[in-house]
This record gives sequence, C-alpha cells and structure tokens, in this order.
Amino acid sequence: MGVVSIGVIDLGIQDYEETYRAMREFNEQRDASTEDQIWLLEHKPVYTLGLTDKTEHLLNTADIPVIKTDRGGQVTYHGPGQLIAYLLIDLKRRPYAIKKLVSLMESAVIEYLHDCGIKSERKSGAPGVYVGGEKIAALGVRVKKGCTYHGLALNIDMDLKPFTGINPCGYEGLICTQLINYKKDMSVTKVKKSFSTYLVKHLDQSDNVLSDVA
Repeated sequence: MGVVSIGVIDLGIQDYEETYRAMREFNEQRDASTEDQIWLLEHKPVYTLGLTDKTEHLLNTADIPVIKTDRGGQVTYHGPGQLIAYLLIDLKRRPYAIKKLVSLMESAVIEYLHDCGIKSERKSGAPGVYVGGEKIAALGVRVKKGCTYHGLALNIDMDLKPFTGINPCGYEGLICTQLINYKKDMSVTKVKKSFSTYLVKHLDQSDNVLSDVA
C-alpha cells in the first residue's frame, strides 16, 4: 500500500488523561480505512512517567499531578505554552519502522528550528532535540498492533520551572529551554500552523528524508 496522507487536528488545550484515553480508543477502533492523524494541542500542567517508571526521577512535583503512561522514555513535564504533537500513524502503510519514525520527528524539529534561525541537534542515546546542550523537544512513542500513539513535545513559551522538579527524561541536571528564548513573538498558536507542515513533510516524503537520518 502506498503512503497515505496525514490529517492534522487542532485540539486546543486538553486534559492529559482524557487525551491519553482518546488516543488508545482511536487505535483500538481503527481499521484499514482509518485516516492517519496528528493531534496538535497543549496540556494542563502534568508530569508523565514512561514505561521505565523510575520514580526516583521525581524530585519535587508539588501539586502537579503525576500520571503513569505506556509511552517510551521516562519522566517529563507538559504544560501550557508547549506544543504537543501526537502521532496516530499506521506504520504498515509506511516504509519505515519506529526507530526511523523517531528520527523523522527529530528531523522535522531540527529543520523547523533551523528555519527560525536556531541551530539544534540530536544527542546519541538521548532521543529529542537540543539547543546548546539544553533540551527543547522531547519524544516518546508507543507502537501497538503496528500503530503509533504519543509523540513529541516542543517547548515554545512556557513556565520552565516545573522541569526543575524532575530529572527530565531521566537525566540528572538536564536543563530545558524553549523557542521564545531565541526568537521573539512566538506562541503555540503561531508555531502549530507552520510546524505541522514540517512534520507532515518529513513523515510523508520518506524517500527523500530517510537517507539523512540514523
């Protein structure tokens, strides 16, 4: 089957647990004709634990809820001012598996930031995108029956203080940064309109992109 185009859905600000449940229900109910989708949204403040579930990386969560999930990775923070892109993709339709998908997601962020005048990079063994060693985008995906859910979080213009209450992604002392620190007048509303085109391009034009990623 050829590559199928991806629908982009803007969901605004959403509760994490409700969205988590909706992603799983979407994949459980999908069939061969179901459209692949990217959900763009922001979350109310929440810490999420990945499958590794190492609670020692929770340092001082204060009154922010902590939710266990089935995505890859360890603990991270989501909150207003951070763009979330959840990928609901049937990998059986596409010429790549999960490792390539993660690289394509990183490539989309790196190209978008480059076009914003910001130099960013990957780190070997530490999925995500970094600017000067500080993390600006986190990734965590789950595949079930060949279909993905969860995705990436790109820090735009948010309160970064909650990241100090954890070891982000399990790395002690890791500093997180955001787009507004490098480019003025950026917001989730502004970024989501442009960034989604980069993400779809990288996921759909895989023949051109795969040679450039690990």
